[in-house]
Amino acid sequence: MMNRQPSGHPGARTSARPIRPPRERGTWKAFALAALMHVLLGILLYHGVNWQNNTPAGAEAELWTEIPDLSAPTPRPVPPPAPPIKVQPAPPPAKDEDADIALQEKKRKQQEATARAAQLAEQQRAQQLADQEAEAKRQQQLAAQQAAQQAALAAQKAVQDKQKQADKQKQLAQQKLDQQKTQQAKEKEADAAKAAEQQKEAETKAQEQANAKAKAQADAKAKAKAQADAQAKAKLDKERSARLAALQGQAGGGTSSSGNGLAKSGTGSGAGGTATSSGYAEKVQRRVRPNIVWAGETAGLETVVSVRVSPATGTLLSSTIQRSSGNEQWDQAALRAVQRSDPMPLDTNGQAPGTFTITLRPAGG
Repeated sequence: MMNRQPSGHPGARTSARPIRPPRERGTWKAFALAALMHVLLGILLYHGVNWQNNTPAGAEAELWTEIPDLSAPTPRPVPPPAPPIKVQPAPPPAKDEDADIALQEKKRKQQEATARAAQLAEQQRAQQLADQEAEAKRQQQLAAQQAAQQAALAAQKAVQDKQKQADKQKQLAQQKLDQQKTQQAKEKEADAAKAAEQQKEAETKAQEQANAKAKAQADAKAKAKAQADAQAKAKLDKERSARLAALQGQAGGGTSSSGNGLAKSGTGSGAGGTATSSGYAEKVQRRVRPNIVWAGETAGLETVVSVRVSPATGTLLSSTIQRSSGNEQWDQAALRAVQRSDPMPLDTNGQAPGTFTITLRPAGG
């Protein structure tokens, strides 16, 4: 470099030492601040890279329907941190103008590097904030989508429950209707059965009335016939007796005799014939006993029937209850048995007692 010589101004001094620019104060302080900024920038870059590389925590959610597979967002690659700027030791102070210029140029570059690092850090921070906002927005969208799906599922389930409730009510109504129909059918069957039973009872009652009426008519006819027969027999016996008396009167008189007969532990006496033999009661018993029809009680029943017959033929002329047993039905059964035994058996002499009594008891009485 060229040494500047003092001009020829008046009062100028000459010096053997070259002229130097004034030394700037605070140089070391600037270097210290620059070094501190570089250290802080390195720490900031280190923590920024570590925060960017952390995997975001996942969220658990229960999905009821199939949802599209949303893969985790791929983190954007973080640019590698800028290599730390090596701080060169400050050169010794230049002894000339070029040294000052170089120092100023170096200081300017350091300031530019610091500004670039600060700008890069600001960009990274802005990028991180943008990524966080995008992730939060994506999470919100995912939560909204899941909420919408859950709401749709809840609505679908509510519709299904309502449909099930309606089906259940319809089924209950159908069951109630079926039960009513079944009950009505049972009631109809019961009414029909009751009506049929009533009709059957009415028919049975009518049949019984008809049978009773027919029986009464038959009994009346039989009684009338028996009375007519008895009257005819009485008339015939009277005629026979009259003829016999006429014959006996013509023969010069007759004899009278009396006899006794037993029928079922009974005694009898009569006139108009010879005396009865000892076996006549047994004959009367054998004749009357098969005609007794009785299915009632037997204890203490005893009826005495008085009969009048034709001595010549044994034809029954009349039969009456002489002593009742106290049971009208048994008395009538005993009387009918005697009437069915017409004619009475003849004795060994060929004749029957005109009148006698028969004592009757039920079998086993």
